[in-house]
Amino acid sequence: MSFYQPISLLFTLLMLAGCAGHTLNDYAERSPTFIPEAFFQGPLVAHGVVKNRSGEAIRHFDATIDASWQGGIGTLAERFTFDDGEVQYRNWTLTPTNQGSFDATAGDVKGIGKGQFQGNALNLKYTLMIDYNDSKLAVNVDDWMWLVDKNVVMNESTLRKWGFKVGSVQLVIRKLEE
Repeated sequence: MSFYQPISLLFTLLMLAGCAGHTLNDYAERSPTFIPEAFFQGPLVAHGVVKNRSGEAIRHFDATIDASWQGGIGTLAERFTFDDGEVQYRNWTLTPTNQGSFDATAGDVKGIGKGQFQGNALNLKYTLMIDYNDSKLAVNVDDWMWLVDKNVVMNESTLRKWGFKVGSVQLVIRKLEE
C-alpha cells in the first residue's frame, strides 16, 4: 500500500460525509420555534418558483392557503395559480402522531407523508402524483420549511425520481392579518 492510498480514502470519505446533507437535529436549537398549529392558522399567501433539474426557473406561482385546526387535526386548503394560467388545488390533512411529528395526506399524495419539526425547521417527506405526458408520475418530495419570524416561512422542496433530482420548488409563505 502506498502512502497516497490512505490519504485518498480519507479524502473520499470526507467528501461523502460532506454530501450527507442536513438533518432536523441541525435546527434543534434555532429560533423562532416552529409550531405548525401556530403558523398554519388563518389565511396565508405564498409566492414561488418551480425549477427543472438544472436549476432553471421554469414556472412561477402565487398561492392562497386557508389553514385551520379542529380537534387537533390541521387542514390546509391550498390554491395555486401559475404564470400560464393553470390553477391547482391541494387539501392537506395534518394529524399529529407524537411530540414533534405528524402524518400528512392529500388527494394527490400517494400514501401518507411523514412530517417532523424541531427548532425553527419542519421537514415533510411524501410521494406526489404529478401529471406528466398524459399520465401520472410519482415523485418523492423532500420538503423543508424554516420559520423566519412569526409571520414568514421559507420553503424548499426537492423532487426526486429513482433517486435522481428532477426538480425543486422554492417559495415564501406569509401570514395575512385576519
